[in-house]
Amino acid sequence: MEMYLICLASALIGGLMLSRLTKLLNLPAVTAYLVAGLLLGPFALGRLNIPGLGFQSLEQVELMGIVTQTALGFIAFTIGNEFRLSQLKSMGKSAITIGILQAVITTLVVDAILIGLHFCFPGVISIPCAITLGAIASATAPAATLMVVRQYKADGPLTRLLMLVVAIDDAVGLVLFSVSFGIATALADGQVSVLGVVVEPILEILLSIGLGGLMGWLLNWVEQFFHSRSKRMTISVAFVLLTVGLSSVSFEVSGVHCGFSLLLVCMMTGTVFCNICATSEELMERVDNWVMPLNVLFFVISGAELDLQVLANPVTILVGVVYILARSAGKWYGSAFSCRLTHQSKPITDNLGITLLPQAGVALGMALTAATLADGALARNVVLFAVLVYELVGPALTKRSLLAVGEIKPEGRTSARRPNAAAPDPTESAQRHALPHNRRRVLQTVKK
Repeated sequence: MEMYLICLASALIGGLMLSRLTKLLNLPAVTAYLVAGLLLGPFALGRLNIPGLGFQSLEQVELMGIVTQTALGFIAFTIGNEFRLSQLKSMGKSAITIGILQAVITTLVVDAILIGLHFCFPGVISIPCAITLGAIASATAPAATLMVVRQYKADGPLTRLLMLVVAIDDAVGLVLFSVSFGIATALADGQVSVLGVVVEPILEILLSIGLGGLMGWLLNWVEQFFHSRSKRMTISVAFVLLTVGLSSVSFEVSGVHCGFSLLLVCMMTGTVFCNICATSEELMERVDNWVMPLNVLFFVISGAELDLQVLANPVTILVGVVYILARSAGKWYGSAFSCRLTHQSKPITDNLGITLLPQAGVALGMALTAATLADGALARNVVLFAVLVYELVGPALTKRSLLAVGEIKPEGRTSARRPNAAAPDPTESAQRHALPHNRRRVLQTVKK
């Protein structure tokens, strides 16, 4: 137990210290956390086998899964806060259209290119593996995007649209993967499972929405019994933990597998809560501050989970490079096409696709399922390679795009040790300028 606590402490300290270096390089803090995870992982400092200094094996990193799952739940809960009715009325239809179209177009582009690679080099990749990778390509990592937005306090039309599209993207990606994986399994085994292709994916989405809505309503009901800010924050944290635990439950009914999507459940919880609780914005801000160390651990552990052994296989590198290029093109062209279709401005049209490149936890979960195929190991290794590249490059590209449209504002303070310089009060300034004129009027009145 003491070694795990020391590992977690070293992960936090290492990530935060490295973020000082990335700040000098004008890179997002997320990149520092991921690099810190690589350095503390089993392929760097972990190889020294010094107790408490890094993670000595991938199995040891996997035991930290409860931390990453909990952090992902809080991240999804925070993203759900973006689905306020006021925002949905203004851009909900556009966000849904863009979220669906860009994911479908990305899948089709990656499918076409990887299937073409199969016909050129049949021994490199099979058609079932190509179809499965095409569906995995649709998934976008919400965690990295949210951390960049939070760090730089980004706000504007692109940022608000991005947060909605990222949330919708995960639901669409879940359906696309379930359908594609069912087709891939049918091609490999020669039989089609209607349950696996149609029924179970739809059921998982409906169950996730139902559970998330119920938890959001219950959180609002229980929260009304407390008036202290600290206690209300505590009950919010407790409900997110409960929601993460419940979303991990799975069961079977009459041969039909029933489960929940962690991201969808927690997103729905946040969505329902923020729309029915009058004080949800203030409460969400306090929860965000509380979970910041958890988010740092999430990215450091995610970096430690990246298996660098995949770089030793030339086939993985080849297919991985093709996958990365195809997915990047699909995200960019898919977003640009859907933005033009929904009449978005040119800055949003040119930059939205770049902000959707990060890929991590959701894709890795899909890759674990894809590993059951005949050449599923290739699919898993390709996704691992792509995640390694996207997580290190994606946050910086997201920051660049938000800077290009002017939605990253300079931070109000440079150091928490020094207070912000007080901004001049425009009312006070106006009164100061009007003072001489007022004095003249008083003197004139006295003379009269």
